[in-house]
Amino acid sequence: MKKIKGKISSKYLDRKIEWFANRCRQANLKVTPQRIAVYRELLRSQEHPSAEMLHRKLRKKFPSISLDTVNRTLLTLNEIGAAFAVEGSGDARRYDAGDTEHQHFKCIKCRRIIDFHHKPFDDIKLPAYIDRKFKVLRKTVYIEGLCDLCK
Repeated sequence: MKKIKGKISSKYLDRKIEWFANRCRQANLKVTPQRIAVYRELLRSQEHPSAEMLHRKLRKKFPSISLDTVNRTLLTLNEIGAAFAVEGSGDARRYDAGDTEHQHFKCIKCRRIIDFHHKPFDDIKLPAYIDRKFKVLRKTVYIEGLCDLCK
């Protein structure tokens, strides 16, 4: 397991914001300051934040931004492929803006979600009947256990 998230350079952040703005336009969505702020904060986060976590951070800069706006924006980001929900087991939905191949490990005690990359997981082969019957959009690996701090 290799940790893949770290500090983001401003150059990378600018490129991702530009990509995001273009993605919004392609989806006929307005590029609003709130959407950009939610996406930027999601990119910067190393926590796989929930809407509530992002809302708390964003209120410092946008005092009038509502939790509903943050929630709807995250759902929109998920729909246009700018972010995705990290599936879990009953907790608040958490989000990831990661654009690289990676997997997730979730600690069942402290609830931390940790990115890791294990190359063999990138090319998981599906049973033929799945490929014939369904259109697979994404394959993810999600592992639960106790993290290094909790074990």
